[in-house]
Amino acid sequence: MLRRLDPQVGEAYQECQAFTRRRATNFYIAFSALPALKRRAIYAAYAYAGTVDDAVDDAGTQEERAAALAQAQGLLSAVYDGGTAEPAWLATGLGDAVSRFDIPREHFDELVLGMEHDLTVTRYETYAELEQYCYRAASVIGLICICIFGYDRTQTQRATQSAIAMGKALQITNIMRDVKEDAERGRIYLAQEDLARHGVSEQDILDGAYTEPFRELMADYAQRAYALYHEGDRLIPLLSGPRSRACCNGLQGVYRMILDAIVAREYDVFSQRVSPSRAGRVLRLLELWLLGSLPNVARVR
Repeated sequence: MLRRLDPQVGEAYQECQAFTRRRATNFYIAFSALPALKRRAIYAAYAYAGTVDDAVDDAGTQEERAAALAQAQGLLSAVYDGGTAEPAWLATGLGDAVSRFDIPREHFDELVLGMEHDLTVTRYETYAELEQYCYRAASVIGLICICIFGYDRTQTQRATQSAIAMGKALQITNIMRDVKEDAERGRIYLAQEDLARHGVSEQDILDGAYTEPFRELMADYAQRAYALYHEGDRLIPLLSGPRSRACCNGLQGVYRMILDAIVAREYDVFSQRVSPSRAGRVLRLLELWLLGSLPNVARVR
């Protein structure tokens, strides 16, 4: 039987929820499909991931960003080994979530490693190196999510592999959408070997050169992302309960909408940020929730 929620923990979860609502509307809406305890735990996990990500992306010196990551690692130690940490609301909320849903610390440690890379690594030589980054930045979040969602434990390997693939699909979608913004920060995530293969230079990316070779490069990444989404689809029927399935289907489906929009714009991510309309996202999310809630049904294209 699940233990009752302490009032202090409830207040901490409210802070996690508010953080998620401010920072990520898509995630916040998708999470609302979950039952209360799972929803609160997801808010806490997302709040930690968002805090770590902000430590890297927000303005500040390299030393300040490194200190923020060290603080995030210290919070993990407090959560898993005992002690106190700031912000207290995050430590309290995450502590309850990891205890309640038995989330391994290694997933959060990998997440921090991925964000540490963003402090020093601005280029990836090979696609294999980029995949490793995607695993740490996104796939481990998928592994955290399935701990909270619950899944068929007789299919652990399949569920794990599919969650990893889905996370990579979402992260590659992010990378494709944010080519311009990342270039403005001096980062190019598209692998150097792929740029060379398509005849696209670093300067082309930094200058925002929308050329046929760039479109071919992005089409290559879209094909990889769609393949990963297809593999990730296998996770949804394995999840516990219609609301967990609905949430997961909504999350991946909304990001797949972004990829579809990038493709529809013929990979022009330089002239303006690609973002489906809010109304379109909400309508599609409702459809995805319904489809995902059905047993043994993955998303429909």
